[in-house]
Amino acid sequence: MSNQQLIRSAHVWVLTAIIATGLWVISGKAGIRHSGQDPNQNQNQNGNSNTGNSNQNANRNDNTRARGEQAGMANMSSQDQKFLMDAATSGMREVELGRMAAQLGATDAVKEFGRTMVDHHTKANTELMSLAQSKGVTLPTAMEDKHRSEMSKLQAMKGADFDRAFAKMMLKDHAKAVDLFEKESTKGDDADLKAFASSTLPKLQEHLSMARALPGNEKSNSNDNSNSNSNSGSKNANSNSNSNRP
Repeated sequence: MSNQQLIRSAHVWVLTAIIATGLWVISGKAGIRHSGQDPNQNQNQNGNSNTGNSNQNANRNDNTRARGEQAGMANMSSQDQKFLMDAATSGMREVELGRMAAQLGATDAVKEFGRTMVDHHTKANTELMSLAQSKGVTLPTAMEDKHRSEMSKLQAMKGADFDRAFAKMMLKDHAKAVDLFEKESTKGDDADLKAFASSTLPKLQEHLSMARALPGNEKSNSNDNSNSNSNSGSKNANSNSNSNRP
């Protein structure tokens, strides 16, 4: 082999070695970069996963607090189940509204009514909770979103506007509560729940009468009496008409 051929071969070998070394260095840097990114990616993935799990757990806890645990209701009738949940949520609502009225009410009547709601409904709620626990039922401990929204709107009101809105709310709430407890006392299947409904009903009827006398509800009360008298008059007229027939 001539000297020129040897020199050319040496040049080719050196060039090949340089290229191979360059490729090796580039490959090593890429590997380091990839290796350096993995921990961050894993941390981000783990962080997102943990955040998602936390949100799911928080939502699940909120829903459980608002609905209660219903596993112990398997042996209850639909009437008793509905009464338990509705009575629990209604009771919590009245306590919170009562506290608000005692603080924000513009008149003594509203403030006093609020304090009465807190006192009476707290006692009834405690009794109902104890009764539910004895039957393996955990009642809701938080209000539903729609009720919280209503309370937020009420809390933003001041003076006479607050009193009128609160009075209307109490009239509506206690009319529903009286109906709920009357129905359970006569149509409920669980003897303990029926007894609780029957013993609590007189207080709720008293609250309804008090609510009718709150500022702004006097007109509604007079309309109710007018309608009642009108209905009574119609019944008497029909009775007299029927009695005069041959």
